[in-house]
Order: sequence, then C-alpha cells, then structure tokens
Amino acid sequence: MSQNTAYNVTNGPFPFSHAMESDHVVYLSGQPAMDLETRTFLGGSFAEQFQQCFANLDAVLQEAGLSKKDVVKCTVFLIDMRDYPEMNDLYAKYFEKPYPARSCFAVNGLPLGARIEVEMIAHRHVGK
Repeated sequence: MSQNTAYNVTNGPFPFSHAMESDHVVYLSGQPAMDLETRTFLGGSFAEQFQQCFANLDAVLQEAGLSKKDVVKCTVFLIDMRDYPEMNDLYAKYFEKPYPARSCFAVNGLPLGARIEVEMIAHRHVGK
C-alpha cells in the first residue's frame, strides 16, 4: 500500500498542500505570483508574475527533493490568451529539452488578481 506525503514550503492559511506525493509522483498545487513567506500577491508585469510562479514552484520542488528536470507535466492558466506568446518564450527559457508535456487554458479569473497560475506534476526516479 502506498503512503501519501505532503510537502509545504510554509505553513499557510490555505486548506491545501503545496505538493502531494503518491507512488513516486509529486503533484504540485497551482502557484500564482505570491510571496510564499508573506502570502502577499506580488503583481507586476506578466514576465514578473511568470518568474514568481516558477520561483514558487522551484521552492516546492526543492522541498520535495526534486528539480525542474523531474517535471513531466505543466498546466498553465492564463486570464488573457494574448499573453500566450510571451508565456511560451519564458517557458522555453525555463525548461530544457525535452520539455515536459503541457496544457494551457484561458480562464475567467485567477485568485488574487493573478494573470498566470501554473501547476506541475513531477516524477521521483527511484533505484531499481
């Protein structure tokens, strides 16, 4: 029987874990451009929000003992698909080939007034 493990960078007021691991697969909760320590929304340009989202996700991956090289799937939520080309350029600079699988959706709104939120799935490679 598998055991689930929760990972949290900080203890926040929200009723979810930053990540949950089950059977060597780590599911990372969506991250907006939020300071994980102060729990305040940082705003800024689209690029600044993108960079903060991925800084948060990097912190969660690190807490789980993983890195972006372990990411197998990303889901990107945008409030405006006109940000898609910029997101695509920033995404290509963040990851190296082979890129993780990805979905991108336009949504009606995101928490805290964010323009982007990203969630990930990573795989923990274990010895045979």
